[in-house]
Amino acid sequence: MIIRNEENFAEKSSFSFTYAKVLLITFLITVVIFIASFFLVETLLAQWFDPRHAEREARRQLLELYTKVDSLEQSVMAKQMFIQRIQYVLSGDSTQSMDDFNTEPAGGIEPAGEQIDLEKIAPIDSQFRKEFENLNLSPVTIQNSELPFLFTPIDGFVSQSFNIRNDHLGVDIVSKPNEPVKCVADGTVIFADWTREFGYVLAIQHNGNLISVYKHNAKLLKKVGNFVSEGEIISIIGNSGELTDGPHLHFELWHQGNPLNPEEFVLF
Repeated sequence: MIIRNEENFAEKSSFSFTYAKVLLITFLITVVIFIASFFLVETLLAQWFDPRHAEREARRQLLELYTKVDSLEQSVMAKQMFIQRIQYVLSGDSTQSMDDFNTEPAGGIEPAGEQIDLEKIAPIDSQFRKEFENLNLSPVTIQNSELPFLFTPIDGFVSQSFNIRNDHLGVDIVSKPNEPVKCVADGTVIFADWTREFGYVLAIQHNGNLISVYKHNAKLLKKVGNFVSEGEIISIIGNSGELTDGPHLHFELWHQGNPLNPEEFVLF
């Protein structure tokens, strides 16, 4: 290949080619084009030419959303724990311990199992301690007219009745597997969460200072703050929690912080 001057056609330079040089240059140009194309497809043009790009992008966004949801879940659990403690204090329920709500003693509070020197207790504190230790929790008798009409929570038979002396503050109802649990009256869900001893627990506030509690559920269908109607499905019967020996519903009624015998108000 000869390069000449445009005006006088004088030879300026020349290049000689062989078949080997042509093949080598063609190969090098092909490699450069291939590398550049691969780089562009993997970077700038990936969203148009790579079918996996959309999947990778969706996974990345899903991971970000999962991280955000996990953070929100931790925040919600902390708020629910705070609400549980407030409900525990306001309900006056002396039959349950704070361990049921997975709480730990705050710093500076003596553990429950630590022995107390009775000789160092002031006389007024000693008298109060004596009166408290002699306090017996007994079921409250109220008239049915004071309560709203109560719907049967689940079809089945009572395997264990209400017995306050044995700290069994409700009734155990055995029914078919996956049987839906219904709300006994109109109300608002005030507790819906997992506890170590009773598994999935749901509590509903009704009119007349009445609270119904449903324990050992397999799944909860309502959340705290939801309004539920009489006969509405709220959970599925199960066998969750440590204090259970088979699928059943443990149902409790509380009136102004005192336990009621559900069999006196509900027809099972």
